Parts: sequence; structure tokens; C-alpha cells
Amino acid sequence: MPARPPVSLAGALVGHHLARLRDHATPSADFRRSSSVLASLVVAEALRDLEVRGAVVQTPLAPADVQLPARRVTLVPILRAGLSMLQPALDLLPDDTRVGFLGMARDEQTARPLSYLESLPSDLGDDEVVVLDPMIATGGSSAAALAFLRDAGATRLHLLGLIAAPEGLARVTAADPEVRVTVAVIDQGLNERHFIVPGLGDAGDRLYSQSG
Repeated sequence: MPARPPVSLAGALVGHHLARLRDHATPSADFRRSSSVLASLVVAEALRDLEVRGAVVQTPLAPADVQLPARRVTLVPILRAGLSMLQPALDLLPDDTRVGFLGMARDEQTARPLSYLESLPSDLGDDEVVVLDPMIATGGSSAAALAFLRDAGATRLHLLGLIAAPEGLARVTAADPEVRVTVAVIDQGLNERHFIVPGLGDAGDRLYSQSG
């Protein structure tokens, strides 16, 4: 089965917040704000074609036909940087949205993911399951998370990020051709340390005021 091509965003607002994230002089508070705004834009783009169902609500004047998501959404941030995308996603999604967590740490010697936490809701089979991973570098953590979720019963998977490397996207789509991938931007590639170039450095460290 051919892999679904990743979707990336464009436009002045995306460019502005990407510039703030890339700038090494951006303070953590501003970095968090731009990360949140950019995450909102990515979530809105990624989920705009969700299947809908019709309903009727009563306005102050008359009944109104409306469209609502047909399926429940489950968000799964990859810790720790994925937490930065969680609240923006929750702000956009219905109140019945569920949250699970996957903890993945990168082995700095091998660049392979190491799992240290797995906490997921049950009954994922009919949900739209959305994995949040701001930096898709080697793709190892994302691919491991997607495989774990498939094993847990997820059938409708989305992977959302802020910045991705072509190498990481290739690894993800080779491992799971059906996953829908949406990112703000696809960068040039990886350096010898497996960091995205030009990228923005270590997203987790910059979000939480640590060196890096």
C-alpha cells in the first residue's frame, strides 16, 4: 500500500511562530506561546476532514442544523515535549476527548527510542487516535508509538508534529503507511547527532527553561 504523503503548513502566521521557535534568543515563555499557537494551527489542519454527524441545537431564535465529529478523539502525547501540544489540542476538541501518554526517551548513543511509560485508555478501535510529537527527527519514537497503538487496537491514527526531518518521515511512513502525518514544516535533514537542521534545538529543554 502506498504511504500517505505528509502534509505541511504554509502562510504568514505559521512563518511568524516558526521564526520565534527557531530563534535561539527567544525566551522560554515566548517559546511556549509560539509552540502552543503553532500546535493549534497543526491540529486544526490535521483534523479538518474528520468524519462528521448531523445534529440540531436550539439558538436563542430557532433550531439550527450543526455538524459534530462522528467519532471520539484520543490524544496521545509522547512525553515530554509532546505535552506542549496537548492543551492546544484539547482547547479545539470536544469535551469527550480522551488522553493517553507514552513516554519515550532517546538513547543518545544509538538514537533509538526507549519506552519508560505506557498509559492508554481502553477501547481505541473506533476512536480517532492522535499522536503528538513536536520534533520528528529520526522517526524512531513516533514509529514505536504508532506500533504500540496499533497493538492496542487503534485503527485510525494521526501523527502531528511541529518540525520534521525527511529521514524521520520516511521511517514513519515505511513503518505505518496508513498513518496521516501533519507537521508545520519539513526541514533539510539530520546532522551527525541526529538533530533536525536547521530545527530549533532541543524542544523539551527550551520549553522548560533548561540548557540545550
